[in-house]
Amino acid sequence: MINSRSLLDLNDDFRSLVGLWLQDCADAGLDILIVSTYRDNEYQNYLYSLGRTKKGRIVTNARAGESEHNKRKALDFCIMHGRVCAWNDKAGFMQAGMLAEARGLVWAGRWNGKLRETGHIQHKK
Repeated sequence: MINSRSLLDLNDDFRSLVGLWLQDCADAGLDILIVSTYRDNEYQNYLYSLGRTKKGRIVTNARAGESEHNKRKALDFCIMHGRVCAWNDKAGFMQAGMLAEARGLVWAGRWNGKLRETGHIQHKK
């Protein structure tokens, strides 16, 4: 199973925009940790099984092949406070998301319902 955190595993066009976004975030004082970039189908199916056929909470609605992570056009991130991922930093995620949108990326923090994910950006389709 592959769950990469490397920007080198992203689609070239998306990776270029992500590099600019990361610089924008750094300029704004946001410390970003990339949590996931490319996922193979096996890992995506594992994530899909959580909360369904495996113990845990549901973390994705995408099966293998349906996720932009499988297409190398998405990443998950968190805002770092020192050495800790600050998953509850709403202002930080909002700022990072708005900076991503300014670069033409899609920020999942704007999605409705269960699909809303503040630590996810992806390339426009």
